[in-house]
Amino acid sequence: MRKVLKPVGVVLLLLAVFAAAGYATLLRPDIPYARLEAKYANAASQFMDLPGGVRVHYRVQGAPAGPTVVMVHGFSASLHAWEPWVARLGQDYRIVTLDLPGHGLTRAPADYSPTADAYADLVNALAHRLALGPYVVVGNSMGGAVAWDDALRHPADVRGLVLVDAAGWPEERRRQGGSAPLIFQVMSSPVGRLLIRGIDTSGMAAGGLKDAYIDPALVTPALVDRYVELSRAPGHRDILLAVLTRGAGPETRRTFQGLRTPTLVMHGVADRLIPYADGEAFAANIPGARFIGYPGVGHVPMEQIPDRSAADLKDFLDGLARAR
Repeated sequence: MRKVLKPVGVVLLLLAVFAAAGYATLLRPDIPYARLEAKYANAASQFMDLPGGVRVHYRVQGAPAGPTVVMVHGFSASLHAWEPWVARLGQDYRIVTLDLPGHGLTRAPADYSPTADAYADLVNALAHRLALGPYVVVGNSMGGAVAWDDALRHPADVRGLVLVDAAGWPEERRRQGGSAPLIFQVMSSPVGRLLIRGIDTSGMAAGGLKDAYIDPALVTPALVDRYVELSRAPGHRDILLAVLTRGAGPETRRTFQGLRTPTLVMHGVADRLIPYADGEAFAANIPGARFIGYPGVGHVPMEQIPDRSAADLKDFLDGLARAR
């Protein structure tokens, strides 16, 4: 018996060694902010220290005297996602984009708690520090949840709300399951989060981005590199994983029925990350909300169909300007 067990034990040991060695080859260190800023900041990039030890990266672009629009990106994304809209709307509007803590080039302390309320308050704090006055807040995906939370928490400051494939509909969590992209399935598990914490996620990120963008031609190596490299900024990976572990909020349908902010809801019919039905539900429950669905479009209309989606947004913004 011992003669059988001994070779088996050796094989198992060798397998464990090879597995550990293979995992070690996937480990990736943090990338210093200086290196990331040299690559992903530009002439419009600015930085501001806010309460709580956050150093936020933001850009103010477009018409200096135009009505102000603040745009909030989604999970794992950055302010770069809004550049197609900045280019198309900047002639008429002053557009403020920012990186949320744990994203892009924004720095946050190790104990930062990435809740929707904290993000919404940070957006509003930046708006006050920049003396923007009443602004329209636009949010995509997780940024959509931040946007509607901002409108709920700071109604006097938010004069318009735009939800682009927004997260946070109260019933969305019961529908989540195995159909989510692989990287989200892995990160939803405590063991998965532990294993993925320090490794190269390029392959899984590329798969998740293809689910979001629908058109694989849009998922370029440069796009994948930007998502992966910015996620490796010091402290970002811990915040990103913490975002996925936070529980559902107390919101119900009645929460949105109490919103009185003029609202536009935009949603890709082919969105594989947040169901099209969620966009319809937001629009149905926010009084007076306007809804636009985009057949064949995925999770990021501002990048997939920038001309059409920017024109629809401009029509909404122009209507708000005329109403003022």
